[in-house]
Amino acid sequence: MKRLHVHVGVEDIERSIRFYSTLFGTEPTVTKPDYAKWMVEDPRVNFAISTSAPKGIEHLGVQVGSEAELADVYARLRAADRPVLEEGCTTCCYAKSEKSWIADPQGVVWEAFYTSGEATRYGGGPALASLSA
Repeated sequence: MKRLHVHVGVEDIERSIRFYSTLFGTEPTVTKPDYAKWMVEDPRVNFAISTSAPKGIEHLGVQVGSEAELADVYARLRAADRPVLEEGCTTCCYAKSEKSWIADPQGVVWEAFYTSGEATRYGGGPALASLSA
């Protein structure tokens, strides 16, 4: 089952955790010194914050629950007539995932990903400048 993903860059992680925990009515499912994530069921969203991202909405995405769903979303990315950055298997946001990236016509970056496990480090991200064409 698909889930909307939103990643927001914040300045004060503790203050932001308190705010979003109150807003969502639940504590984060993952908490690190520079990162927190809520897997909220209503509305169905993977909401993450980190101090390493630019402040504000860093990117949006579609998280899928299986490799078959990922293949379906990847086909839609390719059909969207925009450059696609296929990152493949990676470590990001303390998770092991397979992902690809695309930007909408206004330059808003979206990722499509399937998470297969946890990681002990935050990981990195790809150079997304190629998507702004």
